Amino acid sequence: MKKLLIGIMSLFLVAGMGFAQTLVYGQSDLPKTLDSADAQDGNSLRVAKQVVETLVAFKPGTVIPIPGLAVRWEANDDSTVWTFYLRKGVKFHDGTPFNAEAVKFNYDRWNDKQNPYRGNKQFVPFTWVFGGFKGEGSVIDKVEVVDDYTVRFYLNKPVGFFPQMVAASYFGIDSPTAVKADPDRYGTPDVGIVGTGPFVFKSWTIGDKVILERNENYWGEKAKVKTLVFRGIPEPTSRLAELRAGSIDIANNLSPEDYQTIKNDPNLVAVVQKGLNIGYLAFHQQNKPLDNLKVRQAIAMAVDWQAIVDAFYGGLGERATEFVPPAMWGRAGDIKPFTYDPEKAKQLLAEAGYPNGFETEIWYMPVSRPYFPAPQPIAETIATYLADVGIKAKLKTEDWGTYLSDYDQGKFPMYMLGWSPDYPDPDNYLYTFFGPTSIKTNLGCETDVCKEIGDLILKARVTADLDQRKALYAKAQRLVHDNVLSIPVAHNNPLHATRKNVKNYIPSPLGSEELYMVEVK
Repeated sequence: MKKLLIGIMSLFLVAGMGFAQTLVYGQSDLPKTLDSADAQDGNSLRVAKQVVETLVAFKPGTVIPIPGLAVRWEANDDSTVWTFYLRKGVKFHDGTPFNAEAVKFNYDRWNDKQNPYRGNKQFVPFTWVFGGFKGEGSVIDKVEVVDDYTVRFYLNKPVGFFPQMVAASYFGIDSPTAVKADPDRYGTPDVGIVGTGPFVFKSWTIGDKVILERNENYWGEKAKVKTLVFRGIPEPTSRLAELRAGSIDIANNLSPEDYQTIKNDPNLVAVVQKGLNIGYLAFHQQNKPLDNLKVRQAIAMAVDWQAIVDAFYGGLGERATEFVPPAMWGRAGDIKPFTYDPEKAKQLLAEAGYPNGFETEIWYMPVSRPYFPAPQPIAETIATYLADVGIKAKLKTEDWGTYLSDYDQGKFPMYMLGWSPDYPDPDNYLYTFFGPTSIKTNLGCETDVCKEIGDLILKARVTADLDQRKALYAKAQRLVHDNVLSIPVAHNNPLHATRKNVKNYIPSPLGSEELYMVEVK
């Protein structure tokens, strides 16, 4: 009886302290997949990150590498061999051991197109980070198990920032046993995922929510809440309304124009994230006349880009002149913004053979993103400016998952997109956009200039000397600007908000924060 009374008193004490057991996170969409190496959007990666962990992590709220599933790492003299020493005593949620064999299994699955456990997955993000698959440009030659808790990566080329690459959210280590059970459906609502992280996958209701539960056997600090729920709420205004109503605890990527509203609400706390992102307008040159430099120059000069930043970023964004943001090293630093000059734009169109303009399309994403908080109104404004010089641009969009698979196929003449980095290095921006493969697929550009840009960025990737890398990146970015391959629009400091009883919410500058430390009081 005494023990029963003590238990009842403990329950009353917890209730009196007001600690909630559920945290509800509102984001712009539900995941497309939870198989992280196959995910191409932040909404998917943010959920997966709570369940699966990478070898290298980042200190919360920063881009400083810290131990994750690896406790330390070291390279040989020329950075072509990297050895990672793994954390001992860690188990996957299915009870199987985390060890070097598990690391090798995952990287072999991603790297080798002939691996029997890839299922129907494409693992496109692997190519973004590592340059291709095995035998097709991947910097990873092979992965070797040295012993149970030591794994060694042999690279085809020197890479001095390899630990930052493996820290990208795409490369969460999954349970080999779970993957082997159903490679095709692994990461789907029916199957979920199995990792080592602070939360365990429980359920995913399509069109409604994803539910995670606290991992009571987690090797590190236990999550502060028992249940973590992710909801997809496409419109920023709807996310804010639900936050104000108390049906969600955190709302991410809100409209900058609501900053003052949030600050004035005594029940809310505004959280401004330091942005390392870039929003841009791209041209796919398979669509004429966008292969004509004068046409692209005309588009760049027809739009008042500063006015767009002023109108839609609520004072939280800044106009971009190059693709590497100001907070990151590797910028050219001397690139001037495109001048708003509609008369000059008309002249350039006439010189290009289009005195009366032409018809085209602008595709915009259907969901708000950190770099484009209001994509449709921004697209409408761009189209209005273009109409003033005779360019009739029809606005189009589609489902976000389809959009991400279609943009590099030449379907979109002009399209809005952006990037929040996966790892803190200029390579993650420039190789992703303008590397030898992406400059052909994403932009449809196969000119000598585009080849030169791709080669410069590839050379910078394998150059050890930091000053030489800076010079190569600067030259590449000047060529991108001079040839108007894409137009950088803005770097944004994304706006999030929480209920006032939410504590320790620290958004990541890389876009996918860990939520195990968040409390709801």
